[in-house]
Amino acid sequence: MTPLTISQIGRRVGLRPSAIRYYERIGIPQPPPRVAGDRRYDEPALYRLTVIQRARALGFTLDEIRTLLFSFDEAVPAAPRWSQLAQRKLDQLAQLVAEINARESLLRQRGACDCSSLEECGRCMVENQPSARST
Repeated sequence: MTPLTISQIGRRVGLRPSAIRYYERIGIPQPPPRVAGDRRYDEPALYRLTVIQRARALGFTLDEIRTLLFSFDEAVPAAPRWSQLAQRKLDQLAQLVAEINARESLLRQRGACDCSSLEECGRCMVENQPSARST
């Protein structure tokens, strides 16, 4: 593969050059060699940026991506790395789904409100709070 410019690799991976430069600035991945002052990316850089882009699209934070790339012993294959981080992310998503379902339920209750004033709504909310019943 002929080395690619930052614009070329950005198009191939689906990242803006500014995002690639930012990732390099924070150390994921290492900046490539320069030819006549321009960054030149090889095939391994293309694949590494693809992994970074896919991880971001899946909702991984930059710290989680850093863990994926650098926090495992080099002998650890990619599959167990992804598996460990994916399970953490799945647990986070399950918690988020539970929170969304709880909010949806509350919104449906508020949408069915037949109170005549906001003060009456507030009183109903206070009376129906779990903490208000337990005190």
